[in-house]
Amino acid sequence: MTDLQPPILFLDFDGTISRCDAVDAILEEYADPEWLALEADWRAGRIGSRDCLRAQMSLVRASPKQIDSLLDEIGIDEELTTLLQLCVVRGIPFHIVSDGFDYCIRRILSDAGRKLAGLLRGGRVCAAHLESRGDLWRTEFPFLHQTCGHGCATCKPAVMRLLNRTNAPSIFVGDGLSDRYAIQSADVVFAKDALAGYCSQQSLEFSPYRNLADVAAYIDRMVTGRLFLQGQTQERVSA
Repeated sequence: MTDLQPPILFLDFDGTISRCDAVDAILEEYADPEWLALEADWRAGRIGSRDCLRAQMSLVRASPKQIDSLLDEIGIDEELTTLLQLCVVRGIPFHIVSDGFDYCIRRILSDAGRKLAGLLRGGRVCAAHLESRGDLWRTEFPFLHQTCGHGCATCKPAVMRLLNRTNAPSIFVGDGLSDRYAIQSADVVFAKDALAGYCSQQSLEFSPYRNLADVAAYIDRMVTGRLFLQGQTQERVSA
């Protein structure tokens, strides 16, 4: 790290901040089983996540009360506070970039407590939009989908570049296949689950983590050791 600027932190939400994928939870509970075929098409690369999620959410039949009740059971990584407190102390900007939905993120974080709510006000949430029409659900994809060659619900590389105008050292934390494009805009990658498997298969450098306390401790060591710009980070990769 230099004295001129700190690194910038980008966090996935579903499965990274939240304990499980909120969209999958909704689909498993309230969608026609056809959603599984769409999921298989997305995983095989036949469709992008934007078209996949639009079609999947059109299969959901549930009231806002039912969806809210389900989301209230998901919870978050309890160490998110630890990580965001480190960001405040170290002067590290942070943002949430998600292929999921703002509705789910807001609901899950709404019960996070006053302290965490105050910390979260320091960052932006960039995600697809979801709203109810009775028992039906309408989707919108506001974050730069016009420029995304992969058809993502949220074009994470484009959003990360937009939010990192000064080209600060970039950290990304994720867990899923939808995160595989984000690492092209990151200098340091923390990965678990499907994203860790993808990085391993592609021989891409990453740091494994179990929870966000692991990420906080690693970043703190890196900042203290001034390692960000001393050849200790990976080269930016392209997806």
